[in-house]
Amino acid sequence: MEEKKKYDEEEVIDLRIVFRKLYARKKLFFSVWGITFVLSCAYILPQPRYYFTDMMLAPEMGGQSTGGALAGIASSFGFDLGNMETTDAFYPELYPDLMGTNEFLVDLLNIKVKTADGTVDTDYFTYMTKHQKRNPYAYPFNWCKQQINHLIEGKPQPLQEGKRLNPRQLSRLENMLVEKVRKSVTCDVDVKTNVITIITKAQDALVCATLADSASVRLQSFITSYRTSKARIDEAYYKQLMDSAEVEYRASQARYSAYCDAHQNIILQSFISERDDLENDLQAKMATYNAMQTQYQAAKAKVQEQTPAFTVLKGATVPVKPNSPKRMIFVAAMMFLSFFATCFHIFKKEIIAQFLGGESQKG
Repeated sequence: MEEKKKYDEEEVIDLRIVFRKLYARKKLFFSVWGITFVLSCAYILPQPRYYFTDMMLAPEMGGQSTGGALAGIASSFGFDLGNMETTDAFYPELYPDLMGTNEFLVDLLNIKVKTADGTVDTDYFTYMTKHQKRNPYAYPFNWCKQQINHLIEGKPQPLQEGKRLNPRQLSRLENMLVEKVRKSVTCDVDVKTNVITIITKAQDALVCATLADSASVRLQSFITSYRTSKARIDEAYYKQLMDSAEVEYRASQARYSAYCDAHQNIILQSFISERDDLENDLQAKMATYNAMQTQYQAAKAKVQEQTPAFTVLKGATVPVKPNSPKRMIFVAAMMFLSFFATCFHIFKKEIIAQFLGGESQKG
């Protein structure tokens, strides 16, 4: 019992002694904080800053069935039954995969962008290749990496401005550019509400908002194209039938008119029968033509019916402040870490002795 009490007394740390010892080394703390502050600022200030913006879309879901009500109730408990209420093969959970494809990202490189200060007005391809701020501290490492890649894989072909990229066959530099764009445009879908959130990143605030708008427009265009693909095929089919029926109707009308003009005041039954046959053929061709016109108009209405509507819950706004890197937080974190490192340096003998003493007692 006395040994346990003695051991507990040895384990008690007198904070007054600790604070007194730390205060006695205050000059060391000020020196370390000063050096840490200067080095942290020297590192973080040249880093390129990035702006972030997001926008939210609520797409209209097509092909609902009787399971829609059940899916709505289940979603309130955190279960997603969205696939039960739609016959679409391309459901919202696949939208992020779509926006990550090379075809989608290469198409974004053709959009026109303009910086907030108006100094750059070009396409996104040129902006990403010629108007990006670089991290000066990464130059030596990037140069060494580039030289190693040249030795292993050979010197790559330079990017050509104005060249239409082939998303199925990208060169090494083109693939690196597409990877940068992929990291700059992300998409997230809420499985409960199917709300689409598009998040974009750029070194310029106006470019960031423009990129979000363009990505949203292209995503809506793809979804609309998919949802209306069957209806547009039907529309083109009935348009072809209507045009063919119109040609036959006009030809039959011309034959009937020509026959009537050439056989006026004829009372022979054979001529009257021929005229009646031509008239019946004309009436049949006209009925077919009118039916195809009706089907074509119905197909056009079906395209409009299948076209989904998108509700913009939150539009893309030009961000006011850059989001990263957080300079003040970084400097504060470095100062905080330097404080603990200095404390460890001051008490390292006591800490090591305590650690070795604890190990020996366990042994």
